[in-house]
Amino acid sequence: MGLPCGTFSQNYAQDMAIFRTRWQWITLAGLLVFLFACPLFFSDRILTIMTIIGITIISVHGLNILTGYCGQISIGHAGFMAVGAYTSGILTAKMGWPFWVALPCAALAAGLAGLIFGLPSLKIKGFYLIMATIAAQFIIVWLIIQLRGITGGPDGLAVPRPAIGGFVFKSKSSYFYLVMIVACLATFLAQNIVRTRVGRAFVAIRDNDLAAEVMGINLWRYKLVAFFIGCVYAGVAGSLLVHYFAFASLDHFPFMNSVWYLGMLIVGGMGSIPGAIFGAVSLKLLDELVTIAGPVLSSVVAAQAAASLALISRGVVIMLFLIFEPRGLAHRWERIRAYYRLWPFSH
Repeated sequence: MGLPCGTFSQNYAQDMAIFRTRWQWITLAGLLVFLFACPLFFSDRILTIMTIIGITIISVHGLNILTGYCGQISIGHAGFMAVGAYTSGILTAKMGWPFWVALPCAALAAGLAGLIFGLPSLKIKGFYLIMATIAAQFIIVWLIIQLRGITGGPDGLAVPRPAIGGFVFKSKSSYFYLVMIVACLATFLAQNIVRTRVGRAFVAIRDNDLAAEVMGINLWRYKLVAFFIGCVYAGVAGSLLVHYFAFASLDHFPFMNSVWYLGMLIVGGMGSIPGAIFGAVSLKLLDELVTIAGPVLSSVVAAQAAASLALISRGVVIMLFLIFEPRGLAHRWERIRAYYRLWPFSH
């Protein structure tokens, strides 16, 4: 990250710090104040949108670590979310466990599933790995349907709301706070993971796995670690999602969600923590814009075309980013910051 003129690193602690200047700390504090003041000013509909965006950000962070940093493409991320969702739902609804115990168990279960389906990455890559992760999505869905006595199968499973003592997170604002706290912690953890030795090994494998192996990086170990961490994030997101709706259903985890999560990384910028946030927020807001514009357009164009507008708009946006801004919004944001930092001098 570029630093303003006159800001220097005098020791390793300063060099590794995420926030260095007073303005950066002020900006962070302002964002947190705005975020946690939202329930005071916004309607329940807007809080619902922001809550879903927060859950999506958690999931996309996991995919970003796996794909953006380690280079292991996965199109089965929604399936791993389903593993965490149903694990948490079964533990709370059928075994009476509290949500705060079921949540880490859901993350662990999704991580273990990621380890199992990540084993093919030790031998295959590229298109073949994509097909393997697609298979994981459908295998997980098939298992959930077959275990209908435990999971509810196609009928779904009612799950309780999270609670602390006698306080139940059943209002839109209370659950918004819960999701945003977890999303902030997930973002902070992801930022620190990619700065560790493990994170640097991920980047080396992504850039050139043969060169990484020659340098002594254990590909077998770090690829599986990437799958485990990425799926742990997916498990947390899945658990939060089903407890928000108080119902676990396969309709919450369609295959196309896995594709759109990858599209969010393309739009936001792969291999960038802010990119995961930019991509999730951008495509989710695009969906809401299309929802508003759809009824208006249905009076101008065919109703079928208006109903397909969401898929068309997402596809067009992803395609435009692949052509004109392949490094995503995060790269464009860095360019804008650098321009204003150096203005009026050329960059």
